[in-house]
Amino acid sequence: MQLGTRWAAGSEAPASVPASLRPAIAEVEANLPGTPGASKGHWTLTWLEGRAIAELDAGWEVFQTASGDVVARPFED
Repeated sequence: MQLGTRWAAGSEAPASVPASLRPAIAEVEANLPGTPGASKGHWTLTWLEGRAIAELDAGWEVFQTASGDVVARPFED
């Protein structure tokens, strides 16, 4: 696993975040509960087997499968 970068939810994602993940990240952020302007957590970008994984500490992950599909889902224990 390669550690990437970290950024606040609701702010612009760093350039290192693949374009394929950006729409799903924006959708997750748009549906997060909370007060407008309040912190909704931070994303962490990592790389596993050459594929990007964005994890939101509020309990979400966004990743691209080996077949190229983008998945956004709550963390699974």
